Amino acid sequence: MINFIIWIVLGFVAGYVAKLIMPGPDGGGFILTTILGIVGAFVGGFIGNQFFGGSADINSGGFSIMGLIFAIIGALVVLAIYRLVTGRGVRG
Repeated sequence: MINFIIWIVLGFVAGYVAKLIMPGPDGGGFILTTILGIVGAFVGGFIGNQFFGGSADINSGGFSIMGLIFAIIGALVVLAIYRLVTGRGVRG
């Protein structure tokens, strides 16, 4: 149960920081930000494993600074893809 709570908190923090780094016309509030961060954590874990092997594995649970960094990187990637798909990142 504690890992689930850690994932929600880590997801929210990663999603919030990603939206601070890459501001835009996104809505969605708390729920979308948290989902963005959780999906970003998975993407970040995959990216970390590809570049650093098991030392950057954040998908196994728990909290680490490296995990948070890769979760933010993953959330930025997911946010960019979200904006491309929804057309919110395109300026007209």
